[in-house]
Amino acid sequence: MKKTPILLAGVGLLTLPAVAALAPGGTAYTKRASTALLAQPSAMADTVATVGYGRKLSISAAQGAWLNVRDGNKSGWVFKGNVSEQKIAEVKGADGLPLEASQTTASAAARPLADGAVEYANRKGLGEARADVQWLEDVTAKISPDDIRTYMQTEKKGDCQ
Repeated sequence: MKKTPILLAGVGLLTLPAVAALAPGGTAYTKRASTALLAQPSAMADTVATVGYGRKLSISAAQGAWLNVRDGNKSGWVFKGNVSEQKIAEVKGADGLPLEASQTTASAAARPLADGAVEYANRKGLGEARADVQWLEDVTAKISPDDIRTYMQTEKKGDCQ
């Protein structure tokens, strides 16, 4: 019975370094192909600079879910969800394309499924998967970037928290 509080305290102590890492004086690494540095800690703020994938950023201040960071002579605010406390390795799949969706070009993403993938889907009874993907693409094509931004602001999601 007394082991539970001790276990919880131990787990809490283990999470302290992770929390402290994304704090003033710490370091963060970008997770996107292009990360905007904003003038203010707000998703609607003007972009003052951009930095590339895997860039090491020095954290100078924190405000809620936002970090004020510096990369050389560039500085600005980033949403915590756009950075990592650990350097992210650039990983590529067997076909040489990046595994991160944000790094995949539109032409690579739009190419049809390989014959082997279609055969596998048919063997596993997933023959309707192609129609499902087409339906999803048709529906998402009707959603504008403004619709997405409005939803994120209304529901306080992502960098609109």
